[in-house]
Amino acid sequence: MKFISWNVNGLRACVGKGFTEFLLDEDADLFCVQETKLQEGQITLDLPGYHQYWNYAEKKGYSGTAIFSKTEPLSVSYGIGVEEHDHEGRVITLEFPGFYFITVYTPNSQNELARLDYRMCWEDDFLAYLKKLEEKKPVIFCGDLNVAHKEIDLKNPKTNRRNAGFTDEERDKFTALTKAGFIDTFRHFYPDLEGAYSWWSYRFSARAKNAGWRIDYFLVSDSLKDALQDAVIYKDIMGSDHCPVGLSIALS
Repeated sequence: MKFISWNVNGLRACVGKGFTEFLLDEDADLFCVQETKLQEGQITLDLPGYHQYWNYAEKKGYSGTAIFSKTEPLSVSYGIGVEEHDHEGRVITLEFPGFYFITVYTPNSQNELARLDYRMCWEDDFLAYLKKLEEKKPVIFCGDLNVAHKEIDLKNPKTNRRNAGFTDEERDKFTALTKAGFIDTFRHFYPDLEGAYSWWSYRFSARAKNAGWRIDYFLVSDSLKDALQDAVIYKDIMGSDHCPVGLSIALS
């Protein structure tokens, strides 16, 4: 199976920059987007062969996620069942016979780390949600996790040590995911590959210089390790300040 995830930084704008063509050309089994920045009814996508699932933030023009699936899932849920976290359209979970599939848009810690304390609470609650699902069947989750895990995952680690997305606190929470048995699939295949990024600032010609961060991920339960086939970063796909990321896995 082939999965793709993309933070589109505003889906309506991205649709005007080749989004639909990329989605249909890639022909993924599951295609996820984060940061749709939409309210219900603001866009209609014609995606033949796909079931569409949307989670909208209550705040207009903010956050939001969607999953487009070729196969109709057994069940669909929105959010993680924690009132504090479920107003920003950040999580969609699809249940299939052999696994759970989740897309997530992790809260940004913001300038001057204004939301870091909330982010820490989110991280703990999201991990608890994943582990509860995993009691029933393996979990695959993807999206913009808003953290570069290690120094290899961003161009300029030394100058970003206390910036949102590369604080020790955020990195430790990602480490906690891996210690809890979830595999960073890209590093599973490419543990030492440098210069592999999924987000670049719009400022300072960052993308042209490849001065980026790898903050978009696919993680899977350890029990799926032997099914992993490849992980990919679609670095040449434009349309957002992020590029898509993908996973190939041998599942029926």
